[in-house]
Amino acid sequence: MIRLDGVSVIFGLGTPDENEALKNINLTVKNGDFITIIGSNGAGKTSLYNAVAGTCPLSLGRIFIRPGAGASGPGEWEITREPEYRRARYIGRIFQNPLLGTAGRMTLADNMMVCYKKGYRALRISLTRQMREYFRSELAVLGMGLENRLEDNVELFSGGQRQALTLLMTVLSRPNLLLLDEHTAALDPRNAELVMQLTLRFAEEYKLTVMMITHNMKDALETGNRLLMMDGGEIILDINQAEKSKLSPQDIIQRFRDIKKKELANDKMLLG
Repeated sequence: MIRLDGVSVIFGLGTPDENEALKNINLTVKNGDFITIIGSNGAGKTSLYNAVAGTCPLSLGRIFIRPGAGASGPGEWEITREPEYRRARYIGRIFQNPLLGTAGRMTLADNMMVCYKKGYRALRISLTRQMREYFRSELAVLGMGLENRLEDNVELFSGGQRQALTLLMTVLSRPNLLLLDEHTAALDPRNAELVMQLTLRFAEEYKLTVMMITHNMKDALETGNRLLMMDGGEIILDINQAEKSKLSPQDIIQRFRDIKKKELANDKMLLG
């Protein structure tokens, strides 16, 4: 689905503040993978997402994508220099802040229209009665009653409702790759569980390829078919489903100690 070949990102190159956020990352994400990503703050997780999404330029390396069902064009092509707005046609991203994925001062119907138009060159698509019914049927899946609030501005919704809506809209845009950047971390426990359940449901139903950053090591071990651990801008562990199903959080911590010869300085991961 996507391949990173020798990717490095260096900030402040040649200055006293030089920081190598990513160090020679080689990574292949297969179609249908659900990869969880863990690591302390500053490990390089968000820099990895920024590199994939096109938010920051690479200092070294190349990125390739091979589209799955629903994307045009056969084979693999390079997207190293493709800007973020073009990559957004096939890469979806959901952030920790539930307010970032929707336009608060637009109605729910208008937000859904933006999602519907993604990938279309012509934006003049009318909101017909048939489309309203389609939106209602999709919103009903969330179980939040939003199907009855199409004319309400999204800023009136709770954080949990907005994050669930962001997830639904992103899924409906049929991304080839979905990047989840701690997308439940800012929610209360009830809404976090609901959004996580929806995530797993949509990933299975729509056969999504997913990369999910989490600080909860237990969730990382129990979710998906593959686990990456990052530290210092490098991927230090890449564990498949068969192997990680036999591991505990304590096992992962011990592997970190063995590789890095230091303690894992992240209370959230240790407590998780």
